[in-house]
Amino acid sequence: MIVLGIDPGTANTGYGVVKGDGRGLVSLVECGVIRTSARQPLPVRLLEIFDGVTELLARHRPDALSVEDVFYAKNVRTTVVLGHARGVVLLAGQQAGVAIFELPPAEIKKAVVGNGAATKEQVQFMLTRLLRLKSVPQPSDAADGVAAALAHLMSARVPTLAMARQRGATA
Repeated sequence: MIVLGIDPGTANTGYGVVKGDGRGLVSLVECGVIRTSARQPLPVRLLEIFDGVTELLARHRPDALSVEDVFYAKNVRTTVVLGHARGVVLLAGQQAGVAIFELPPAEIKKAVVGNGAATKEQVQFMLTRLLRLKSVPQPSDAADGVAAALAHLMSARVPTLAMARQRGATA
């Protein structure tokens, strides 16, 4: 199973592609960041994110798209703008016909570290251990995308949990 994990953002959208062999062995295929220019208007930046995610979906043909769910920032504008970025990511996944899963940040942390209140450093440490990496994926937005992919891959072993989180599914 191949999972594309996305940590949406309007400046930096982190992504990670993780592959699982079905027997518990997981590996990192690729990770990185889709960067947009703060000088560009929001619609232009959203198109760049959409195009970048569409290209990743076409190139890797993942079985699932795992997108970090909205966290509620103190600044309402930040939350709304983040919602726009998530929207174009979800649209790209829907157009590609890939199964879309939305995971809250605490659930990603719990899947990767075992603690939903884990620090960013703890998540990054576990990524290096679980994926047998020599160093933490950089930048941190890319590491967050890898964590989203890995969290889905780890939860996919329990089909009822994965199905309950699929976009549009009811528990």
